[in-house]
Amino acid sequence: MQTVIVIGVITFVSSRALAAGLLLAVPFALSACGTSDEPAPASTAAQAGDCPTEPVEVVVSVDQWGKIVSALAGSCANVTTVLSGSSVDPHDFEPTPSDAAAFEGAQLVVINGGHYDEWAAKLAESTAPDAPVVDAMTILAGDHEGHDHEVHEEPGHEEPGHEEPGHEEPGHEGHGDGANPHAWYSPIAVTDVATAVTAELTELAPAAGEYFSARNTEFTAALQPYRDLIAEIKAGATGKSYAATESLFDDMAAEVGLANRTPPGYQVAASNESDPSPADLDAFLRLLSDRGVDVLIYNTQTEGSVPQQLRAAAESAGVPVVDVTETVAPGAPTFEAWQVDQLTALAEALGVR
Repeated sequence: MQTVIVIGVITFVSSRALAAGLLLAVPFALSACGTSDEPAPASTAAQAGDCPTEPVEVVVSVDQWGKIVSALAGSCANVTTVLSGSSVDPHDFEPTPSDAAAFEGAQLVVINGGHYDEWAAKLAESTAPDAPVVDAMTILAGDHEGHDHEVHEEPGHEEPGHEEPGHEEPGHEGHGDGANPHAWYSPIAVTDVATAVTAELTELAPAAGEYFSARNTEFTAALQPYRDLIAEIKAGATGKSYAATESLFDDMAAEVGLANRTPPGYQVAASNESDPSPADLDAFLRLLSDRGVDVLIYNTQTEGSVPQQLRAAAESAGVPVVDVTETVAPGAPTFEAWQVDQLTALAEALGVR
């Protein structure tokens, strides 16, 4: 039996070459997986008779990527997701012995990377040293360096909100390498991670190559409503702006063409998980009371009085509030369903639909 562990980001040279032949489009396949025999939480096991070969053992660090990997792998992999749900912050997670045991025998590991789930990278290195690791942040960094994301090269899409003096990628300073670690909110990362995962699965189980290719195609098709909403918002939100209680949604906001008006000082404090200064908080409250933005993006998984104060100020001023979550929303059956729900709320708040 093959074991795959999903950690989040892969060093993406050989995989990209293999993936190019496998897929031109990267679908996030809808899949239903069974229950894993592993003791770790949120496991899905292959259903007997569905796969032409022995399933691959895969471990994924967080459910944002676990949903995608399960869709791509179908019944040809046993996928174990270590962190599923919103009860634990992945940044601060301390794995238990049973979590570490989930990595034993893994053939593939998928992680987010970017200091978001370093615990998973360490467990993969120590417990499954021979398993390839797909690292989402590494893949995304390669996309940016290689200018592979054509969506950002379209005329008039100069990453609004990122060109302002003193506002160069605020909210990323607290993540060590300067990059926003919430890679699953980047459509480019979603596509390229899916491609990388399919390539690795095919390399590990060549007899299931056609199966994995078909799953990828299905996943790509399932993503179409997600892509359509992104295009719809981008076309209808010209000149619109937002502020956010956290940098969580920034990559998606840039993708749909929204200008980021979050006070830089506040965003730096939020990214460092510290309280904003009174001056930064006051600047944010005044921005909302003056209706200086079209929408407030609110992370419902953030605790504390400051986000609640900002939400109250937005609601009092009549600024629409759009709720987003860091982890997959409870009850969402798939990654794309979760994202479509949030994008629909954003489109309605902006008056796009």
